[in-house]
Amino acid sequence: MALLLLGINHTTADIALRERVAFPPEIVADALQQLLALERVNEAVIVSTCNRTELYLDQTDEGAPPDSEAARNRALVDRQQPLLKWLADFHAMSVEDLSPCSYFCGGEDVVRHLMKVSCGLDSMVLGEPQILGQIKSAYAVSQDLEVVGSTLGRAFQEAFSIAKQVRTDTAIGENPVSVAYAAVNLAQRIFSDLASLSVLLIGAGRTVELVARHLVDKGARKLVVANRTLHNALEIAGRFEGQGVLLADIPEQLVHADIVVSSTNSQLPLLGKGTVERALKQRKHKPMLLIDLAVPRDIEAEVAAVADAYLYSIDDISEVIEDSHKSRADAAAQAQSIIERGVEEYRKQVRALNAVATLRAFRSRADAMRDGELQKALKLLEKGEPAPAVLEALARAITNKLTHAPSVQMKRASAEGRDDLLRLTQELYGLGDGDESPK
Repeated sequence: MALLLLGINHTTADIALRERVAFPPEIVADALQQLLALERVNEAVIVSTCNRTELYLDQTDEGAPPDSEAARNRALVDRQQPLLKWLADFHAMSVEDLSPCSYFCGGEDVVRHLMKVSCGLDSMVLGEPQILGQIKSAYAVSQDLEVVGSTLGRAFQEAFSIAKQVRTDTAIGENPVSVAYAAVNLAQRIFSDLASLSVLLIGAGRTVELVARHLVDKGARKLVVANRTLHNALEIAGRFEGQGVLLADIPEQLVHADIVVSSTNSQLPLLGKGTVERALKQRKHKPMLLIDLAVPRDIEAEVAAVADAYLYSIDDISEVIEDSHKSRADAAAQAQSIIERGVEEYRKQVRALNAVATLRAFRSRADAMRDGELQKALKLLEKGEPAPAVLEALARAITNKLTHAPSVQMKRASAEGRDDLLRLTQELYGLGDGDESPK
């Protein structure tokens, strides 16, 4: 089995490309089934957030393991191309579009990367807390669809454990900074007094709820939540003494909105240039701040060209985010050490599992030897042979058969000067130099 990862994130691609390779919830099931249909793919998990699209796979190995670093690299490239082509085809793109901004790795490097992502060390906002929940949700989807098993399962469970340890043992989780927090900080830098402003929030997910909470903490009092489902809008708005409306009410609400923050799973923009222009005209061109935290984007990029409309995408809040990176550098270094220990523990688990097949074969052969000699002994007893003699012969025969093959191999190893095998045999059987009896 081989763990593989193909990904594109905020460090390798801008939002224009990331939104093209995103997997909204309604198409993930189909995408996972298509991945499982690829040659030798056994398990799959798709992680798709505003900052990344990542495919985690388990693929059956083919042939003998590569015997050099160069051979291993060539093998990885051979595995990468079909996955890259699948991702490009699925999103009606070309491989040439994706290849320069994608990353790919295999084996324990996949586990290391997954741990970093789960801990928030690979996020736009260092240490942001939402990513772990998003990864757990992606894993749960694959579990529900029965497209994930023990190989990927072990890697994800180990990553969840390490993420919990990092949150507990380092300061990475103190005063948590999220994209939502960064967005509100940006709004506060532009409008010093939020209490007098009207805010329109589009969406009713976790990000919008966090934005609403941070806004209220910063003094905002006039919140309107717009969502496709009115019940969900009312539920979020009710927690902050706001108003809930439908998406169809956005043009009407936009006229009063000084700040607009949007984060939905819509595949098409919800707010276009014309709608914003009309709202600003009715507002007599009173400035409007629009922050789009969605990928794909909820607000058309052309809105940035509208006078008095100040549009920021998720890629535009880097200054706020950079401040959080500096304050969390020490915690990130501690987290990296915990991750390396986690990778080592995972490595030990995999090595232990690699021995299972050999141990099973060894036990099966020993059981067969025992059963064969036992049948011979029972027949001798039926013929009236003395029990002590039969038991002695049984014990001798089992001992001889169990030690025959190892004895032959050890003699051959000694003749060939392979002292390493002799030392391993002594360690395996708990023998000291010259020991001839069990301890």
